[in-house]
Amino acid sequence: MSQSSNIIIAILAAGASTRMGSPKQLLNWGEKTIINHSISTARNTLAKEVIVVLGANNETVKSHVIDNSVSIVVNKNWKEGLGKSIAHSAEYVLNSYENFDGLLIVLADQPLVTSEYLDDIIKAFCPNKNEIIATLYNQDKVGVPTLFDNAYFNDLAQLSGDEGAKSILKKYMDFVKVLCPDFENLDIDTKAQYEILRNKVSK
Repeated sequence: MSQSSNIIIAILAAGASTRMGSPKQLLNWGEKTIINHSISTARNTLAKEVIVVLGANNETVKSHVIDNSVSIVVNKNWKEGLGKSIAHSAEYVLNSYENFDGLLIVLADQPLVTSEYLDDIIKAFCPNKNEIIATLYNQDKVGVPTLFDNAYFNDLAQLSGDEGAKSILKKYMDFVKVLCPDFENLDIDTKAQYEILRNKVSK
């Protein structure tokens, strides 16, 4: 990984996978599990550091992580939703690093996200200008992966609930840049979604 930026990537993987019926972080994706695929994707970018936020089944998922260069953070309050994992990421970075320009939030269950696209986000970011770089979905939906300038860390640290950082994107809309990926930015929540997506990729 070329460390030519001052960006930290946080991979959020704290959910209980209730709709899946088993930890989706450990599903196969190519020759790796989804969690290890996500870590490999993040590590092969311009990011300075990569942290992984676990919660439900954290001991089991952690035992399958093969890259010991990433920092594993456990969100004990994972039941409070995605926002709490983002808050936990921001608090960890604030307490662990002296020098960083921003935090790039990535979801482990979006396996179509590429290292190249994450680098596009990092390259589009101008530090110290209060920028937020977000990703465009279908029907004008904006969300993760999203890169937040370090100016927003106090806001991020206050998040909770399942809405993630949508409230921050709405509050600071004038500072948001939106990128459109060249792939469908899909989440995996159910076994049916997983099979459909995996079949698409394998063709």
